[in-house]
Amino acid sequence: MRALALLLCLLVPLQAGAACRLALALGLDVSGSVDEGEYVLQMTGLAEALGDEDVRSALFAVPDVPVAISVFEWSSSSYQRVVQDWVLIAEPAVLDELRARLLGWQRAPAPEATGLGAALQFADSLFRRAPDCWGETLDISGDGKNNDWPIPERLRREGRLSDRTVNALVVARAFASAQGNTPDGVTELSAYFRAKIIHGPNAFVEVALGFENYAAAMQKKLLRELSTLPLGQAPVARQSDRLALGAVEKP
Repeated sequence: MRALALLLCLLVPLQAGAACRLALALGLDVSGSVDEGEYVLQMTGLAEALGDEDVRSALFAVPDVPVAISVFEWSSSSYQRVVQDWVLIAEPAVLDELRARLLGWQRAPAPEATGLGAALQFADSLFRRAPDCWGETLDISGDGKNNDWPIPERLRREGRLSDRTVNALVVARAFASAQGNTPDGVTELSAYFRAKIIHGPNAFVEVALGFENYAAAMQKKLLRELSTLPLGQAPVARQSDRLALGAVEKP
């Protein structure tokens, strides 16, 4: 984590006009396939991951240029619900408040459908009012394929995902199966998210083997996102940043 802090500190003078180094939106699947127990595991898992010592160290590596976080739930094309609007995680107390909010959040009735495309579309509107940051990353969690409108591929063709990164946390249920290619199994579902959902040169899929492993998968995912940002994304995240840096190109 000291190396991460050093790299970020070296970049701070170049990005003095930015409010934060990363705008991170977390989209949580609350469709009909997620029962009440799994819903709780997802919420508490995210809170646990954000409280992990290494994740906290990464978040506060450069206090003067914090990370902004928002959290929302999604199910069908008609249901997206903001759990936490954009907040700058500038000090431990703010992070603790966010974690307490997640732990105390009450589930609302949501439609059965799995609207991944609509979740991506909603995230686009969410990022349009995000703080001015070096980069933008959407974390989308899901345990199934899109079965609602719009389809994710259409958004990609239309350029609606912009220059931001979209990473996925796939919650695979049939991981005990030797076949691995059942409709919600590890192999097929991971391949679907890689082909249809993630976006950006450094985008990746993290897998949780059931909601029981959601916290560990989210922790791993957050650490990867927070530690790789300065190496490949920070100088070129926004047009204003590119101009300030003399149009630095990605490696």
